[in-house]
This record gives sequence, C-alpha cells and structure tokens, in this order.
Amino acid sequence: MSAKAESSKRSALDVMKLIISVLLVIAGIVGFYFYSEQSQLYRVLGLVAVMLLAAGIALSTASGKGLLAFMKNARAEVRKMVWPTRVETMQTTLMVVVIVILLSIFLWFVDMLLGLGIGSLLR
Repeated sequence: MSAKAESSKRSALDVMKLIISVLLVIAGIVGFYFYSEQSQLYRVLGLVAVMLLAAGIALSTASGKGLLAFMKNARAEVRKMVWPTRVETMQTTLMVVVIVILLSIFLWFVDMLLGLGIGSLLR
C-alpha cells in the first residue's frame, strides 16, 4: 500500500514538474517577444537560460531520467557500430550505379520488344 501511495505521489510530483517546465517555456517565449525593444542578444540569452532551466526540471522527472538513460544507451550502441571505409563506400556505390544502368538498359529493351509486339498485333 505504501509503495502504491509513494508511486502516485511521485507521478503527481512529476506531472507538476512537467507543467512547470511547459509554463517556463511559454513564459520564456512570451518574454522574448514582450521585451522586443531590448537587445536581441539579451533576449536570446534569457530565452536560452529559461529553456535550460525548463529542460533541467523536465529531466528531473522519471520520464526525463528514462530519456537520459535511453540517450546514453543509444550513444553507446552507435559507438559499437563499424562504419565502412571510404574505399568500401566507393566500391558499393559504383556497383549500385552499374546495376542501375544495366537494369535500365534491360527494361528499355523489354519495353521496346513489347511495344513492337503490340504494334504488330494492332496492325
């Protein structure tokens, strides 16, 4: 029973944090346009500061922590990938171009034969 109450308390707190984050983003955007007579540098710096604060609050929720864990795992998986060398990439590209050219010539030849066949049938 205690775990369930604790879970709902955390989720309610997470919802409040997300609402605060959204309100901060909206306030930052409104403030950016409200203070249009100020220097654009100050407005951009203020907007970036508010966005970073909102992101920090959002990432402190359970969903935000899950997103951070996912991004760390995705980065680790990308580092495990073996990328082809420049020579392998050029060879593969050349093979694709040659096959496309050969296939297009073959389809043109088949189209020409079918056109001649249908033309002779209609005469």
